[in-house]
Amino acid sequence: MRLLRTLMIAVLAALLPVTSATAQSLLRDAETEALFRDLARPLATAAGLNPDSVRVGLIGDPSINAFATLGQQVYFHSGLIIAADNVNQVQGVLAHELGHVAAGHAVRDNEGSAPATNISLLSLVLGAALIAAGGADAGLGVIMAGQQAAMGSFLAFSREQESRTDQAAVVYLAKTCTSGRGMIEFFKRLQGDEYRLAIKQDNAYNRTHPLSGERISVLQNQFENSPCWNRPTDPVLEARFQRVRAKLIGFVSAPEATLAAYPPGNGSEPARYARAYAFHKQAFPDKAIAEVDSLLKDRPADPYYLELKGQVLLESGRVADSIAPLRAAVAASRGEPLIAAMLGHALVQTEDPANMKEAETVLRTAINRDNANPFAWLQLGTIYDRLGDQPRAALATAERINLSGGDPRGAVNAARTAMAGLPKGSPDWLRAQDILLVSEDAASKIKKRRR
Repeated sequence: MRLLRTLMIAVLAALLPVTSATAQSLLRDAETEALFRDLARPLATAAGLNPDSVRVGLIGDPSINAFATLGQQVYFHSGLIIAADNVNQVQGVLAHELGHVAAGHAVRDNEGSAPATNISLLSLVLGAALIAAGGADAGLGVIMAGQQAAMGSFLAFSREQESRTDQAAVVYLAKTCTSGRGMIEFFKRLQGDEYRLAIKQDNAYNRTHPLSGERISVLQNQFENSPCWNRPTDPVLEARFQRVRAKLIGFVSAPEATLAAYPPGNGSEPARYARAYAFHKQAFPDKAIAEVDSLLKDRPADPYYLELKGQVLLESGRVADSIAPLRAAVAASRGEPLIAAMLGHALVQTEDPANMKEAETVLRTAINRDNANPFAWLQLGTIYDRLGDQPRAALATAERINLSGGDPRGAVNAARTAMAGLPKGSPDWLRAQDILLVSEDAASKIKKRRR
């Protein structure tokens, strides 16, 4: 039995493709998330979903992809947002992904993957047995045939899901009278990559969303017969998207690439926005501030431009100067939690005891509206530590570790420290107890996997 298991591992190592591990991270940005919420709301309603329960997030990954997960969540890769030419293309992809959410495909993925997995594992067992018996060629043949059958089973299931979801997207776009032109444009663009898959298999969207000319043709015929086919996109939404896209390019791209895409001669709003990020990354704060000030001249109360000015000043060491634009950004955004967290951070960084009470109030308010922000909990923990409130500092640490996916044992220790010093039965004590139970369970599972 040990020999068979060793052979199976060796065969798996030989057959499985080697892939480079690329770190993925959730990118939190107030302006981007506001745009996503506004794009999702009408489509989610059309899908019969509660729009307040649908969450659309952004993953830092250069590949062109989007996916739906449990909990009515949709994620775009940053590469998809950058690759999209206009907001209507993003609306089409979002409608498609909401079709997966409405159909519960993230819950029922095992309907297709389980048969494929069974075929694959069976072929490995039989193939390894044949190899152990001396029939290397026959054994490898069984394994390869099993892998091919498994892939065929999974792809057939995936294509069926995608086809059903396409039709759901057609319905949602029709109900909101949103043109399907963008969806067709985006799929046609990706279709070119589909033809090159045999040579260059690096397009994540094509791997998870099988495309074909027939599928696109069916969709185009349906969309062209809709009275909304030629309806123009809301120019305000389009302008917001171009801002977000430029900002994202400035944030994730090398400064040289950003400046090549948005050269100094380009005076458009998105170009100035992108260049501000590029100059900030190059450690040219005066150039970055000049770009932001030109934007603020046109839009003096824009919360996101005020936020960026505060960020550049803060991260350039001009902490005191960053407070005013960040306070203005919080006010203009009506207390947007992500912006408020940055203001709280700036107040903490002043190291002025007179600012700690305001910082605590700002951060507490931000967390009450959005507690899934490890950075805000880090700042709040710093404040409590300076104030000598070790139980609440420990609770903030437990919250931060629990959210950031760190070592659950650290969260266990922090939660126990918090519970020991907090009034038993108080809201903070009960929260620490919740984190303790969740973290103990996570630590136990990790310990079992290591055995």
